[in-house]
Amino acid sequence: MSQPEELPETMKAVQYREVGTAPEVVEIPVPRPGPGEVLLKVTAAGVCHSDIAVMSWPAEQVPFPLPLTLGHEGAGVVAEVGEGVDTVRLGDAVVVYGPWGCGTCVKCAQGKENYCLRAEELKILPPGLGAPGAMAEYMIVDSPRHLIPLGGLDPVRTVPLTDAGLTPYHAIKRSMPKLVPGSTSVVIGAGGLGHVGIQLLRAMTGTRVIALDVSEEKLALAREVGAHEALISDDEAVGRIRELTGGRGADAVFDFVGVPPTTAIAQQCAGVESDVTIVGIGGGSVEVGFGTTAYETVVTAPYWGSRSELVEVYDLARGGDITVHVETYTLEEAPKAYERLHANEVRGRAVIVPGS
Repeated sequence: MSQPEELPETMKAVQYREVGTAPEVVEIPVPRPGPGEVLLKVTAAGVCHSDIAVMSWPAEQVPFPLPLTLGHEGAGVVAEVGEGVDTVRLGDAVVVYGPWGCGTCVKCAQGKENYCLRAEELKILPPGLGAPGAMAEYMIVDSPRHLIPLGGLDPVRTVPLTDAGLTPYHAIKRSMPKLVPGSTSVVIGAGGLGHVGIQLLRAMTGTRVIALDVSEEKLALAREVGAHEALISDDEAVGRIRELTGGRGADAVFDFVGVPPTTAIAQQCAGVESDVTIVGIGGGSVEVGFGTTAYETVVTAPYWGSRSELVEVYDLARGGDITVHVETYTLEEAPKAYERLHANEVRGRAVIVPGS
């Protein structure tokens, strides 16, 4: 086993400790990697609405023990490796692929660990969403295959791409055949995922992008990153989208909010042979059936993306095609970051920077 020079005995971490309480900054032991594992010194960790969703569940719905170190968007430097690890070296700058799987089922064999067929059976959970996450000074990664080289990119500005980039990329990629010049895409929610989704649509397709949000500030961000139109998400939004599309409706709708009012808009503004993709986990749904959706509308609810897609996302970032607007916080300020996120005050993505 490779050994680091000196590791501290304890570290600071941001934990969700009891159901119904706010996250806390605590002091816990520094973990050590077992066989096949990697210890990272964390350089950046993203703050996500999914964390808030998890912290809102009643006790009977929480599928993992507490306390839980938060953070499913992680970047770091390899600090120590366990026995048998020879594909990464001490000092390597990496980001963490979050949706861990078994590595051997047919989906994992395709790199689609987000759809691992045995994760539930084997009790495999993502970091920050069941396993100890990245919102700490150090974190354990269960396998080096879940590490992607940063390749010179700034970890603070790009760590959100592990979810806020990968998730919209996966959603958009499956709709690519419909996103031809002359098509229209609607992006609902111009926050952490949505503002990256707008950039991906502009970089990867010839589609016209219409962004919706309830916040004028986020609509300004949507225009800044490339939306052709930016509309308030209200009772008039569907009519305005219909007007802008000559009555056809959208060819693809990406709902990054997923609450009942937004999924209703998604359903109503989708045109014939369109895709409606519900990415947000706000509890909304789209009823599918004859007369309830436009003819041959495909409705899906994807989850994260594959390992190879994460490599592709970072290649796009390296080429300058996508950037993430970030607000930075220290570990001690993480509870404040969650408060601002819950209040819908974060412009882009909040990122925790240990040691700052």
